Amino acid sequence: MAVREVGSNNTVLRRGVADLGLETMDDEKEKTKRQERQEGLETVGSSIGIVKEYERAIIFRLGRILRGGAKGPGLFFILPCTDSFINVDMRTITFDIPPQEVLTKDSVTVSVDGVVYYRVQNATLAVANITNADAATRLLAQTTLRNVLGTKNLSEILSDREEIAHSMQSTLDDATDNWGIKVERVEIKDVKLPQQLQRAMAAEAEATREARAKVIAAEGEMNASRALKEASMVIAESPSALQLRYLQTLNTIAAEKNSTIIFPLPIDMIQGFMKH
Repeated sequence: MAVREVGSNNTVLRRGVADLGLETMDDEKEKTKRQERQEGLETVGSSIGIVKEYERAIIFRLGRILRGGAKGPGLFFILPCTDSFINVDMRTITFDIPPQEVLTKDSVTVSVDGVVYYRVQNATLAVANITNADAATRLLAQTTLRNVLGTKNLSEILSDREEIAHSMQSTLDDATDNWGIKVERVEIKDVKLPQQLQRAMAAEAEATREARAKVIAAEGEMNASRALKEASMVIAESPSALQLRYLQTLNTIAAEKNSTIIFPLPIDMIQGFMKH
């Protein structure tokens, strides 16, 4: 009886081991299938690209740009092993030109800064023709600012900012055309002068104002003398007019409420003293 029980126990153990082996094989098969599915999904996901509305994708296949130019916006497909792509932002970019020490045409040192607005017009040229379009545009803007201002006098820089900005814009736009860059706007922000030059210009402006004031005062006196000459001629024609003017002067003095005492003397008496 004991031998039979042992045999039956061994049979049960063998069946249990076999069942465990089958379950282990089934688990391995399921894991393998899951891995294959994940790899397939990763392959499909890596072959699909999405470009936003303000971006464009430049696709390289075996190192060459695909025909048709930039892709996007929206969905596009690539080959996982042979293709790569670069996203290019097509929005307007702004940057400040650092203050530049410029020697003007009339040998005056000024510090000028500005701001530039540009965007990528051709994504293919911006990727294929230049390494870094943004850095190149920034450096070119600095040198263009120096070159343009070096041909201007100080008075022209202070008064013709719009003309200088337009000239810089056209120069930058022509220079960056091969890079696929469109320069939309250039503005001169500030022109800083040395302190000594500011004092000299202020003194010059003050002297100019004083000279104009003296000229205006002299012109006023000349006009007043002419008016007095014409008035004297009119009074000389009518002796009664002089008497009326004399009474009008007395009325004006009396209206001021002062303590002035007037002693009227005939002019003939005074002329008699003057003859002696």
